[in-house]
Amino acid sequence: MSDSTNGWELRVSRHIAAAPELVWRVMTERTGEWFCPKPWRYEVVARDARPGGHETSVMHGPDGEEIRNDGVYLAWEPGRRFVVTDAFSEDFTPKEPFMVGFFEVAPDGDGTLYTARARHWTEEAMRRHLAMGFEEGWGVVADQLKALCEAEAATG
Repeated sequence: MSDSTNGWELRVSRHIAAAPELVWRVMTERTGEWFCPKPWRYEVVARDARPGGHETSVMHGPDGEEIRNDGVYLAWEPGRRFVVTDAFSEDFTPKEPFMVGFFEVAPDGDGTLYTARARHWTEEAMRRHLAMGFEEGWGVVADQLKALCEAEAATG
């Protein structure tokens, strides 16, 4: 669960029976289909996929809820990983930081190892993330990504 330098990191991993290239493409091109636990849905409003680039997204709830997220990419390594933080909004405007998210793919036997990590500034922030349902929520999201990738691999 936690192995970052400060110990305030949470993670989920899944083996996906699909090639890393396919998993990366689904991760980055079909984000809205997997990045929120259903019945919520995720909408990428704007994405500048590069280090320093900005993303604006909205999570839409089943009862009309909307949660806007703004973040900045710290790394964008096609086919391997992207790293994003909510510590800044567009033009590196500081805001209340919560975490740095790492989303990674790596070859794993006949498929891909998908790993998502959330690294926090404080133990309190990590515990708050756990209380929000990190393990279940990020686990469901990983399972949704796995299902999409494996379905596409089976038909492709």
